[in-house]
Amino acid sequence: MKNIAVGIVSALVGGTLLISGAGAASATTKAPTVDIRDISPNPVVVKAGSETEAFFKVDASSDVQKVQLSVEPVDPRYRTLRAKDVNKVESWRFSVPFNENDQDGKWKATAQAYDKDGKVVDTDTAFFAVEIEKGKAETRISRFSADPSKVRKGRLIEFSGRLQVNDDDRWKGVRGERVSIFYKANGSSGWKWVASDRTGWNGRFEADTRAYKSGLFKAVYAGDDELEGATSGADYVRVVPRWHR
Repeated sequence: MKNIAVGIVSALVGGTLLISGAGAASATTKAPTVDIRDISPNPVVVKAGSETEAFFKVDASSDVQKVQLSVEPVDPRYRTLRAKDVNKVESWRFSVPFNENDQDGKWKATAQAYDKDGKVVDTDTAFFAVEIEKGKAETRISRFSADPSKVRKGRLIEFSGRLQVNDDDRWKGVRGERVSIFYKANGSSGWKWVASDRTGWNGRFEADTRAYKSGLFKAVYAGDDELEGATSGADYVRVVPRWHR
């Protein structure tokens, strides 16, 4: 029993108690800490034309006065000059909005803890993924025409035009796509299919049909998994009776 007492109380000098062993560890002040505990959702999936908000939960020790959060793509080639907007939702919880203009791939979140003097006392990092779902490319039908604008009944009406896709704000022809021609006769409320063609070089298509009754014609592209659909403006053709001998 005497030996145990000596192990706990090592000295009493001038009214000062010196503690050794396990007691010394409990007297040591812990350093301030910060920890990114959760990122939700992960991955952050962004649909074309929309925005997805990601939430970051950070834990910090009681002696931390302020926490700042920043996010950036891991690949330095895609780090934006302007930092992403980070919103503080509540104590040590942050939100960051992502849209289709953000970089697809791996991102890094960094949390920095500050003490009462404004000094960084701890830093933590965590990684998450951003997945951008690209939308379909915009298309258009240009230079559509139905010729001649006046035709005798039973004669051919010829159609032509170009199917184009918006490629980085430049309109380019789309090859190998099906474009259909629809017709609405005078006095009718519905459109009827009359002809189709596959686009060739520079997106050009051509088709024809027999003239029956005056009305409107238009070209329609239905679109596919990568391209949006498109409809041309309507072109009017006047059909006149055939000559009688």
